Amino acid sequence: MFDNVCKFLAEHYSTNFANWLIGKDINFTRLEPSELSLEPIRADAIILLQSEKEIMHIEFQTEPKKKIPFRMTDYRLRGHRSFPEKEMYQFVIYLQETSSELVKQNSFSLARTYHEFDVIRLWEQKTSSFLQYPGLLPFAALSKTNDRTQVLRQVAQQINQITDATAQSNVTASAAILSGLVLDKELISRILRSDIMKESVIYQEIEAQGMEKGIAQGITQGITQGITQGITQGIEQVASNMLRQGMSIDLIVSATGLTIEKVQQLQRNQ
Repeated sequence: MFDNVCKFLAEHYSTNFANWLIGKDINFTRLEPSELSLEPIRADAIILLQSEKEIMHIEFQTEPKKKIPFRMTDYRLRGHRSFPEKEMYQFVIYLQETSSELVKQNSFSLARTYHEFDVIRLWEQKTSSFLQYPGLLPFAALSKTNDRTQVLRQVAQQINQITDATAQSNVTASAAILSGLVLDKELISRILRSDIMKESVIYQEIEAQGMEKGIAQGITQGITQGITQGITQGIEQVASNMLRQGMSIDLIVSATGLTIEKVQQLQRNQ
């Protein structure tokens, strides 16, 4: 869920991200991983963006992973192979504070091969950096601050100034979801307007995914219940057959695992 929100923001507000990350006012378009290789690396947290002269590769992570340095290097080489004339900027953005040393790794080395990339730990970033652009507002509550609640109120004020209704709803929903990493959901719902949020494509997608999950769980539960009922009916049928053959109740209880009361009930129903 967090990955999808981050990717949505980076894709739809690429200029905001470019200003923040590389200090350039560049409008990027999405670059599919398949354009870098016949066999794209599977990593849901990756967003690849391209302009005429640059490629921006961003990985959003809620938890540190050991394979990140290698993956960044792999993508750098793929980018150079497919677009050797383009400059490539790479960033790993960690969303949630952790004491793991892995979030400090910004390079990969192997024998004579060495590659560096940029690492951003949101909890160390100035809050003001995220209040300047609408596409970065959802990250503000994750920044360096002693009062995340107040920051979220500032975000809500900034969101209210967004004139485009679609953009306003999308930023609101994104802010609510990402703020959930560090703030109580009830608090978030009191500060951010839920009526605006529900119009967001992000909110609707998550709601649809929840509905699909619920349907899938219902089907699974139904199948499980049906199997259980079928097994129970089969055991009771075996017990009834044993009763008809004159076997003792004690023997039937031992063989089927049914209670004495249940076997006696089956006996009365014959």
